[in-house]
Amino acid sequence: MRKQGGLRVIFARFNFIKFASLCLILCMTAGIPRVSQAELQIQITKGQGEAIPIAIVPFGWLGEGEQPYDIASVVASDLSRSGRFAPIAEDGMLQKPTTGAEIDFGDWRIINTEVVIVGRMSKLPGGDYSIEFRVFDVFRGEQLLGYRITSKPSALRGTAHQISDLIYEKLTGVRGVASTRIAYVNVIKDQGKQVYKLIVADADGENARTMLESKQSIMSPSWSPDGRKLAYVSFENNKSEVYVQEIKSGARRRASARKGINSAPAWSPDGKQLALTLSKGDGNLEIYTLNVSNQVLKRLTNWPSIETEPSWSNDGKQIYFTSDRSGAPQIYQIDAQGGRPERVTFEGSYNARARVAPDSKHIAVVHNDRGNYRIAIVDVERAYTRVLTDGILDESPSFAPNGETLIYASKNSGQGVLATVSADGRFQQRIAAVNGEVREPAWSPFPRN
Repeated sequence: MRKQGGLRVIFARFNFIKFASLCLILCMTAGIPRVSQAELQIQITKGQGEAIPIAIVPFGWLGEGEQPYDIASVVASDLSRSGRFAPIAEDGMLQKPTTGAEIDFGDWRIINTEVVIVGRMSKLPGGDYSIEFRVFDVFRGEQLLGYRITSKPSALRGTAHQISDLIYEKLTGVRGVASTRIAYVNVIKDQGKQVYKLIVADADGENARTMLESKQSIMSPSWSPDGRKLAYVSFENNKSEVYVQEIKSGARRRASARKGINSAPAWSPDGKQLALTLSKGDGNLEIYTLNVSNQVLKRLTNWPSIETEPSWSNDGKQIYFTSDRSGAPQIYQIDAQGGRPERVTFEGSYNARARVAPDSKHIAVVHNDRGNYRIAIVDVERAYTRVLTDGILDESPSFAPNGETLIYASKNSGQGVLATVSADGRFQQRIAAVNGEVREPAWSPFPRN
């Protein structure tokens, strides 16, 4: 028999409890993704005290008329959001060179700038643009990096992100994430009723695309490892069902609509399987794997407890999940082919929603910290827990693909917002929706060519 009462209360914040309260009348519209302006507003709330002071000088324009795009401002915003760099304001610059030969390093040393980035744009005969940029170490007076990139007019913002990532990697040794994307759920009020939107946007919130719009709940978006598809939970047929949708075309198909609860999809690293939480009609929530192409289902857990929120290890050999088999929610791992689960978290009375770091040595969890639900990182080998956030109700952590930052859902004045925190906890940002609330974030993998 399934345990009732207290454990149901303990797990009130789990996705499947949300499922039970959200089965309403079907009213859904879907189709090709729609592109809109930025849906998010990003505000730095903590950090930058130890950030490296840099200057991204406005790029020169070698053509006629006004410069077609402000590459430098996008690069400055990207590097600032990383938490590693503190770009100086344009009005604080003593000079505005556009080539290395024009730089007076003494001027930049006076205002304690460590790195200067200069560049120029020109229009090519075919209508494309050439963007040239160079990065200089001020104190050594040496060039660190130099590139010339060709960009189509429609791709200038993406080119700016590419430049940001090149600079970030050169200065830190870590791959940048400005060219990655995020998925999230936006909830707005329309004539007094809630409308849910599944949105994919650039990492800075721009180029937001609505993948699905519904008057039923949408939950748990999960990126495929190639970044071309999303798996998610939809209630459009008055029950929880798992769908897989292509980002580019918007085409989608139902992956799991079995009797009972279908929830918490997570892609395997090879993109061939989904790990799921299913009840299969008997109320017993267990972890399964599903072969996406042939629908072969394999049950991994079989225990009179709640098993949910699976997450694959980076090598695909293990699956982490949340279970209350010890009497309270904790993280366990099990071989992806089945076997005996092993407990992973031991510090605190509540650890849930595990997400594996790119280094495979740590997992992010939702951790009960003195009555507050916060994002923490657990050292898997040492079972050591470090709390990163200071909210009251923080949940749904997701690592950036370089492991430097996590995005998560939080509350601000009772409103659902997103937030990011650096892996060391020193830098935080709040991300609010232009309209409504935002929740259920998922950071994409690195783009593939």
